[in-house]
Amino acid sequence: MRITVLGLLLFFSIQIIGQENYPKDAFIPPLDIPLILAGTFGELRSNHFHSGIDIKTQQRQGLPVYAIGDATVTRIKVSLWGYGKVIYLAHPNGYTSVYGHLQKFSPKIETYIKKLQYKKKSYEVEVFPEYGELKLQQGELLAYTGNTGGSSGPHLHFEIRNSVSEKPTNPLLYGLEVRDATNPTLLTLHGYPLSKDAQLNQSMQRSRINFSRQEDGTLLADKVYALGTIGFGFNAFDRQDLAANKNGIHRVQQFVNGKLYSDYDFEAFSFTETRYINRLIDYAYFGKYNRRIQLCFKALGNRLGIYNTLHNDGKIVVKEGLTYKVEILLTDLEGNLTKVEIPVEGQRQPLKVRKEENKTDNYVIAKKPNNYDLGVAKVYFPANTFYEDFYIDLKKGNDTVTVHNNQVPAHRNFTITFDTSKYSETERKQLFIARLDKNLKPNYVSTFKRGNTFTTRTRYLGTYTLAVDSLAPKIRAKNFKDKQWLNNYSYLSLQIWDDLSGVDSYSATLNGDWILMEYEPKTKTLTYNFDDNILDKKQCELKVVVVDNVGNSNTFTSTFYRK
Repeated sequence: MRITVLGLLLFFSIQIIGQENYPKDAFIPPLDIPLILAGTFGELRSNHFHSGIDIKTQQRQGLPVYAIGDATVTRIKVSLWGYGKVIYLAHPNGYTSVYGHLQKFSPKIETYIKKLQYKKKSYEVEVFPEYGELKLQQGELLAYTGNTGGSSGPHLHFEIRNSVSEKPTNPLLYGLEVRDATNPTLLTLHGYPLSKDAQLNQSMQRSRINFSRQEDGTLLADKVYALGTIGFGFNAFDRQDLAANKNGIHRVQQFVNGKLYSDYDFEAFSFTETRYINRLIDYAYFGKYNRRIQLCFKALGNRLGIYNTLHNDGKIVVKEGLTYKVEILLTDLEGNLTKVEIPVEGQRQPLKVRKEENKTDNYVIAKKPNNYDLGVAKVYFPANTFYEDFYIDLKKGNDTVTVHNNQVPAHRNFTITFDTSKYSETERKQLFIARLDKNLKPNYVSTFKRGNTFTTRTRYLGTYTLAVDSLAPKIRAKNFKDKQWLNNYSYLSLQIWDDLSGVDSYSATLNGDWILMEYEPKTKTLTYNFDDNILDKKQCELKVVVVDNVGNSNTFTSTFYRK
């Protein structure tokens, strides 16, 4: 029998994940402060699971970050969004650690990446150093904590991945200590009639179920009267002892009359399946109320690999005259437990609420491609854009199309193509495709222009329109004035912004030479650090050019003096 090297690697990778054989003493913490979490592994986020832990940094930036083990740098990326400044370390034991939202790198890595930025004349860069080119020892300074990228406040995003499968795993499985003796909190409980004629508490739609706390600390729900195939869902959160943040639930188990019907946890998951989160939650409820109900049953189209046990996809068949004891256990990584018991009786009752089916002229068959011509625009859904068949609501207006609503998730990108032939060439230059928010404010979406057709690819249903941006971006000095002496300044700061289509690009020069200006979109700030040491003249001419997403540009110039 032939066994390839790749096969062996995959085998051992599966063993690491499948047998939960996580090394408990191989790594040290990435920070030298107590680990208090703002976010936990596997938390439910928009269209994805959280792939690491978010470690609080005492509401400040600049704390030293250390390599958790001997390693070599395999990837460095600087971007405006996502992880911002992020670095990846490969460890000899088969794991990769990831450190995101950094303020800056250690001096030797900062020098390495800044050289590349000047070479490419770009703040945003990505590089994959040769294996062994940048080596680090356990405990060596790696970077400093920050707030770059898609971060809402200072913290360290930290991951540990399997180096072969690239699956993220829960970093707390490796012996990192976080104080947690607090049970998860159940907020709401919901029942779902799932089969064609199923009913639950006189309803054929989702129903909220009340519950109360018992003397022993468990929760007891009001009796549910049901018939047919039903399922349950919940809205809950977990907390650590030293933080007020509402974090995700680590493990969910559902028992029916003592038999385990469903069991899933967040020890590890695959990035390729993370978008199936939209089938783990009640997406229609989320779209309407912006709150996530987590399902105890496996919905149609759910291909998540997080399940340990599934009996009948976690769905419960309730028969007339029989009783059922349903128990849902919510557990965190430390074993803290919240249990709710739901008594169910099989009984047909007079219906008060029937199913709602909003039929339209257009029916989407999920497994097939679907193409619609709305006059002003065409909408094309590739096969398997959606998880299930449904009636889609399509409306057209003057330069506007409404593609259903935000209560149906799209798994794949679909395209919207506008016909702009009625506009002149000059007018088309300032046009772009925008998605209208709930306040009807246009938000720029990536617009691909080809002659008279404008196209965007998106996963978000809603209302799209053609919008015009005729105004150039704005630029202003933030910490200096024209003709000012800046001898004691360590940096230059400017603000740039665009009120409609948004900033697309910027560039800056000093005395005609390109300079690195770091852009922070959250504060609309450009920053140049004088420690780049490229100035050799007393009189300095600064020039900054900013271009928006339709090509409008603005130029800022200023003279300053520095010895």
